Amino acid sequence: MSDLKSVQDDIAYIAPRKGWLYKRVGLFGIKLPHYASPIVQVILISVICFLCPGMFNALSGLGGAGQVNADVANKATVALYSTFAPVAFFGGTICNMLGVKTTVILGTVGYPIYVGSFLSYNYNQNEAFNIAAGAIVGLSAGLLWTAQGAIMMSYPTEGEKGRYIGIFWAIFNMGAVIGGLVPLIQNVHSTQSAVGNGTYIGFLALTVLGFACAFTLTRTSTVARKDGSGIEVIAHPSWKAELTGLWHVLRTEPLFVTLFPLFFASNWFYTYQFNDVNLARFNIRTRSLNNLMYWLAQIIASALFGYLLDLKQFQRRTRALAGLGALFAITMVIWGCGYEFQKGYTRESVASGETKHIDWTDSNFPGPFVLYWFYGFFDAVWQTYVYWLMGALTNSSGRLAYFAGMYKGLQSAGAAIMYRLDSLEHPYMALFLSNWIMLPASLLCTLPVVLMKVKEHSIDLDVVESRPELDEKPTTDEIA
Repeated sequence: MSDLKSVQDDIAYIAPRKGWLYKRVGLFGIKLPHYASPIVQVILISVICFLCPGMFNALSGLGGAGQVNADVANKATVALYSTFAPVAFFGGTICNMLGVKTTVILGTVGYPIYVGSFLSYNYNQNEAFNIAAGAIVGLSAGLLWTAQGAIMMSYPTEGEKGRYIGIFWAIFNMGAVIGGLVPLIQNVHSTQSAVGNGTYIGFLALTVLGFACAFTLTRTSTVARKDGSGIEVIAHPSWKAELTGLWHVLRTEPLFVTLFPLFFASNWFYTYQFNDVNLARFNIRTRSLNNLMYWLAQIIASALFGYLLDLKQFQRRTRALAGLGALFAITMVIWGCGYEFQKGYTRESVASGETKHIDWTDSNFPGPFVLYWFYGFFDAVWQTYVYWLMGALTNSSGRLAYFAGMYKGLQSAGAAIMYRLDSLEHPYMALFLSNWIMLPASLLCTLPVVLMKVKEHSIDLDVVESRPELDEKPTTDEIA
């Protein structure tokens, strides 16, 4: 009974209830959904991610988390990703035990601690606290994203999933945009190279608000849809089932291993963009402007590329190939322009002051600014294609969960390694070339999967996954 008994939010079918939680609220003649409805709860988790991971993204985008030197932020980020990956792997088991609401609360507590550690560093240079805070926020992030996935998968009905996911990503991504405005407004008249205490206090207040918002979620067992029916929460597999399922996926789909370089490279470039371009080449107010536009570019690019990948006029395999080709071309063009920019400075020239920080009033500002905007555009196109490709390989929710787990694990490992390399002060050009070689190479490794595995209609493999001892594919009758 261990797993079933520990699932607090497992399956609840409920009759229509009474009370303020389940009454529609009128505002200016408009009937709003009741508080314990799926849409309100999805908006709440969106706001929580807006205020916590959204502010983290905004702070990271400043380069060095707003410090003059990225060393302490790099060490904290290495600690973050080193704890994020294993906790995310076991996050399903933890979510089963504690329930979604409690998991979200624990998943937000690390973000104020992380921001507060940099405010503390401005006073006492306590590097150990920053590294510990990085590890703590990694623990929190692993739990938060596990619980967020449970809400997004189980609360909407089948016909509402796309709309609810769209609502979540729009609100969440706006968090980094609004977060980018905080240092921009506070440092608009500053030509220094680091943010002041006021910026960290602003981020701290917003992340504390996100932590408080986590308590406003209702428990899954109390959420009711319009017809009064409850939510069927899919219990996460235990860690033992995760390992067994992962081995089964790799055994039955060995070609999937060729996607590992794509996953590994998906966060590799953040370190270079944030620390070795934005931090190294711009003063604080221009870094803030770049950061704001970087995340705006993400919203535009993800919406545009996602729309193009879903064009029904073309077969899915054609779209997969065209998307891969477009991503390869975008990668080569944007990073080719980045190579021209990188040739103009070194780590030594920046440290000695020979290479001056760029201000938005300088004549040489427009070119690097446009390049940085396109770095954000590239990031969103890359992530959008990876998620779309995984969804095109199977309709099985179980198999997609394993794909996503491998994706996040390898992604976190790549990010941790790259932040460590930057902390060891390897030459900027070497770090740049590691990106320009790895990114297109990983796309070439993806080509066999696109050619051989992307079909017009994916076979639902849940029949096979329920019987992992069988190697054969499901029969036509089983699929029916």
